[in-house]
Amino acid sequence: MAKPMSTQSLPNTAPPAKGGWLAVAAVTLAAFAFVTTEFLPIGLLPQITRELHLKTGIGGLMVTTTGLVAAIAAPLTTLLAGRVDRRRVLLLLSVLLMAANIVAASATGFATMLIARALLGIALGGFWAVALAAAGRLVRPEQAALATATMFAGITFATIIGVPLGTLIGSVASWRYAFLATGALVLVALIAQFFLLPRLPSDTVVKTTDFGTLLRRPSSRLSLIMMAVVIAAHFTAYTYIAPFLIERAGFDEHGITAVLLGFGVVGFIGNFVAPKAIAKDLRGSLAGTMLLLGATIFALPLLGMSHIAASADILLWGMAYGALPVALSVWVSRYAGDHPEASSALFVMTYQLAIAAGSFVGGRVVDSAGVVPALVVGGVAVVVALGLLFGFGGHKPALAY
Repeated sequence: MAKPMSTQSLPNTAPPAKGGWLAVAAVTLAAFAFVTTEFLPIGLLPQITRELHLKTGIGGLMVTTTGLVAAIAAPLTTLLAGRVDRRRVLLLLSVLLMAANIVAASATGFATMLIARALLGIALGGFWAVALAAAGRLVRPEQAALATATMFAGITFATIIGVPLGTLIGSVASWRYAFLATGALVLVALIAQFFLLPRLPSDTVVKTTDFGTLLRRPSSRLSLIMMAVVIAAHFTAYTYIAPFLIERAGFDEHGITAVLLGFGVVGFIGNFVAPKAIAKDLRGSLAGTMLLLGATIFALPLLGMSHIAASADILLWGMAYGALPVALSVWVSRYAGDHPEASSALFVMTYQLAIAAGSFVGGRVVDSAGVVPALVVGGVAVVVALGLLFGFGGHKPALAY
């Protein structure tokens, strides 16, 4: 199986510290905090829009803003960082994340909330661009892939524990306390990184020509476009799942918390199973994941009147989405893996642009036509992504694995 994108041809300019795995754990905790903060509004959307007097679709701009700013921040961070010690960069970005949570928790109007989400976007895009390329440097070279996979586990656990827990805090107290609790978690991650991360000097500088080299390859461009379409499809629908469950399925806020927890748990299973399937058949695994994703999105409006049926459908949806980022990262790495930091930045940029586009399009559809049409649009976009995947017949990877 191909290694994760960020570990291929990665220059390990600093020898691994004695506590390398403790450093990996610190970065993983930071990843957990970043992803929890990014997706908190999805579970808290009804409470936030109600208190700030917003339409549901307008509230979705909290996700759109973060994704858009993160997409810009990812390549800019790699370009501006130059040879700055990556440890300093990660610490600075964690401080910015904590500030974003504090501003969000104190927001009295939507403009302030969007400022907070923009701050998050800067921190988020920069963090992933740097952390994906740096994780493997914290341990011995032969353990680099495992270190990167461990950091990705922070994303999974944020989905399983972080977002549902934030939703629970919002339902029993206030959405503001959910952001404050996440800010406290960021402080713990910041302290852990300060004491556990070794110096991470960089002997290479990412250049704009590196991005140009990757984007000039038809196979790289098509890979990124396919990824953008399927991720946008997911977030066109998933960003507004809480309003759907309230309006169409009759769930209360505690029920939504339980469903989101289930989504995260089965997503972890999908994340765990995916590498084995990918090792046998990457294209087939990615196609199967997309098919399950599209089928569950299309089916949800038909099953929404039944709590049991809707919950089961969302669990299958979670299984598909849990496997999707793993399959996409391996796929993209086969077409853009010879420029590690640049390809990491492009991956993050494309992923975040897709989140922004999906949540924005979904919001416009929700406000103009309702939640169900947004699900339909998301399902149709998955079909388009499948078409792009099967259009790869004549394209070969730029690198051999």
